[in-house]
Amino acid sequence: MRVGLLTREYPPDVYGGAGVHVEFLARELAGLVDLEVHCWGEGRGVGVVRHRPWPVLDGSNDALRTFSVDLSMAAALQGSDLVHSHTWYAGLAGHLAKLLYGIPHVTTAHSLEPLRPWKAEQLGGGYALSSWAERTAIESADGVIAVSGAMRDDILACYPALDADRVHVVHNGIDTALYRPDPGTDALRRHGIDPERPYVLFVGRITRQKGVPQLLRAVREIDPGTQVVLCAGAPDTPEIDREFRDRFQELGAVRSGVFWIPQMLPRAEVVQLLTHAAVFVCPSVYEPLGIVNLEAMACGTPVVASRVGGIPEVVDDGRTGLLVDTDGDFEGNLARALDSVLADPAAARRMGEAGRARAVGEFGWDAVARRTAGLYEEIRKQA
Repeated sequence: MRVGLLTREYPPDVYGGAGVHVEFLARELAGLVDLEVHCWGEGRGVGVVRHRPWPVLDGSNDALRTFSVDLSMAAALQGSDLVHSHTWYAGLAGHLAKLLYGIPHVTTAHSLEPLRPWKAEQLGGGYALSSWAERTAIESADGVIAVSGAMRDDILACYPALDADRVHVVHNGIDTALYRPDPGTDALRRHGIDPERPYVLFVGRITRQKGVPQLLRAVREIDPGTQVVLCAGAPDTPEIDREFRDRFQELGAVRSGVFWIPQMLPRAEVVQLLTHAAVFVCPSVYEPLGIVNLEAMACGTPVVASRVGGIPEVVDDGRTGLLVDTDGDFEGNLARALDSVLADPAAARRMGEAGRARAVGEFGWDAVARRTAGLYEEIRKQA
């Protein structure tokens, strides 16, 4: 079966969970199907075709530039037996290929535009276009993959016209050979982090979805002896970038040991930072699954995360970490949960060990790829 895998992000240009998902899924799928990846970028490699927005649209709204990439992808998919798109950035390409070549289209929903209204701040009028593209792709797809049970519920709530039988849950995965405890501390020292002092770690984009403003307020209240390490980049808008910088400066004025690492680090450095964190924090206000929590768990680190979306399907509350309610005093709840883990290193160690065991036992990418390839076969038979 010739499968076209369609995505915005693909190595070396990976900046979010959807890109991580596609990277590892593609690696495992390549042994199960005849796979060709279509992504944004320049050039072409073995099994990878890169597409760039049309130059005539340089400076135009990002949604229009995205649609030009989708047209390029659709034109290149002739001969495919099935296409599998990821996110609204590639969904329209999958839908057009379905219509143009009469082949099944599978789409994976990593997030949903109706549940991310703050995207209007980033895309302006393009948010209406991204929402239209997502709705069109999802409602017309032969199969929709949700990365969690909670995400499946959200898909059906946002798109009630969609036949529930076409929505399938396939959880995100984790490569536990790459994400595993690393005893080294050279990456910590390189970034000025004191390995002898505990630190809270955040890894993610600077976006309202990830709860970054709430986190910066919450960590003002935690144990003053704790360092705070923020691996945070790719701001959605200049406005949230400025807000982050202002709050970061305010935080640094009231406590020591506050570090901001804005650049995308090599995976080996991220693994080391995850390994030595006293606690990993994921304060998202919307999260279909939260693959970064799996990465932290695989490195043997306890997690404090918000009780939203698919996160409770990953973080076992009280066993691999603590879940925090976002309603009420979210920032206070977050600070208290972080202090609870920081105050009991023995319990934190047990949580980290349980998290590693859960990641290894339940979220391997080989299982994710087999389930996905099996779904391809089912959908082709029905088409």
